[in-house]
Amino acid sequence: MNARAVSDSTDTEDDPHAPRRNPALVGQADAQRALADGFGAGRLAHAWLLTGPKGIGKATLAYRFARHVLARGRADADAGPSLFGDTLPEPEPAGGDDPLFLAPEDPVFQRVAAGGHSDLMTLERTPGSTGKLRTEIVVEDVRNVIHFLNLTAGEGGWRVVIVDSADDLNPNAANALLKVLEEPPPRALLLLVSHNPGRLLPTIRSRCRKLRLAALESDTLDGLLQHYLPALDPDERAAVAALSDGSIGRALDLARADGAALNDQILDFLSQMPSPNIAELQAFGATMTKADGAERFETMADLLRRHLAGIVRQVSGGMPRAEGRNTAVLEHLTAAGGLDRWLEVWDKADDLLHRTERIHLDRKQVILNIFLTIAEAARG
Repeated sequence: MNARAVSDSTDTEDDPHAPRRNPALVGQADAQRALADGFGAGRLAHAWLLTGPKGIGKATLAYRFARHVLARGRADADAGPSLFGDTLPEPEPAGGDDPLFLAPEDPVFQRVAAGGHSDLMTLERTPGSTGKLRTEIVVEDVRNVIHFLNLTAGEGGWRVVIVDSADDLNPNAANALLKVLEEPPPRALLLLVSHNPGRLLPTIRSRCRKLRLAALESDTLDGLLQHYLPALDPDERAAVAALSDGSIGRALDLARADGAALNDQILDFLSQMPSPNIAELQAFGATMTKADGAERFETMADLLRRHLAGIVRQVSGGMPRAEGRNTAVLEHLTAAGGLDRWLEVWDKADDLLHRTERIHLDRKQVILNIFLTIAEAARG
């Protein structure tokens, strides 16, 4: 099985279990029921904001619901066979344990999986003039969506747009999309995937029905890890599960990038605070400047954000989610400063990591700067 099967990442043609082609979704029964019930009752909101931790199945759910609407919605409109000559099943009331399921052999499923359904459009990052994938969704992409929504549905039912992810919209693109949300055409559905809805325009959030997906239960997560990575050592499986915060996508990413060992290295540096070993930090950063270092840096950034968020949470009086050695390191750092200081560290680190991913800053220097910022805060 492909390890990206249930992630929220951008679809790739060589991934048979990417969200657009994935027939299964585990652990999100309540979210599926909310969507199925809304559609079945004829009171479907025109725009939904699907939120929750990255890697828990938001994009997979978006495609499942899109297939459901495209299949059942056309039949609701009393349309005959499509241009492809296939006949859809009659609309069925939402029921059973999997109300959004559509069999992979269904013609609608197959056209969505192939990216060839005339009434479905995905808004995501596209290649720029250099041929490389842009770091954000630009306004020209949104204009294509506007043109698409102004067309008559090719198969007689709904037109559906999936935004994966809305976090990638640049300011001009976000404002253009807002105009669509304010005046949606009839029988149009927009499904916005967001890992961090706080980054979105408040006006975008206010014009969408919000649906937060829950983190996966530990038993569900463990079963999925065994299913996707049966050869993974049980101790490593437990380690990546503990670091994943209930996200199977994150757990799979951690397993691929040797995340448990990477987390141990981060904890080593944090435990040295306020006097980290600079030579070791530079060597650590150098491992992420190589050609194959991008995935390693992304995993490191995710883990570091997790630890800094834990510090902020504990300093502010919240309940920590750390265990074992993580707890000892967290307590060591939280004793060194107040909430304002650690919020400042969080903001600077998050901004540097975000800009590194967007405009390709020097990874080694960014890592050094962040840990030196932590060291300064740890001095009290």
